[in-house]
Amino acid sequence: QVQLVESGGGLVQAGGSLRLSCAASGRTFSNYGMGWFRQAPGKEREFVAAISYNGGSTRYADSVKGRFTISRDNAKNTVSLQMNSLKPEDTAVYYCAANTWSSSSSVRSYEYNYWGQGTQVTVSS
Repeated sequence: QVQLVESGGGLVQAGGSLRLSCAASGRTFSNYGMGWFRQAPGKEREFVAAISYNGGSTRYADSVKGRFTISRDNAKNTVSLQMNSLKPEDTAVYYCAANTWSSSSSVRSYEYNYWGQGTQVTVSS
């Protein structure tokens, strides 16, 4: 079992920044890949960013590339998402996810078997 708890969401103006964090507990954090997904009202959940077990591989959705940065601290069992130059279209509930079946960075939501409860990010125009 893996427990994931997100934090850091909130309300920010367009062009601003937020940093999301996800604390993991349970299995050995440094063994598996992690990802961030988001879901806006009335839309399907979509991939945002992913990172491999050691941080050596990262992937991003085209919509956030160059603005968002995913990172992990295996000593602290945390994964973070630094979000800069935020846009109103970034408004969504952001979910942290763990893929304990693989050490890689996957973009596919069905490969993630543990999910956090989500944190709301609202970007005002």
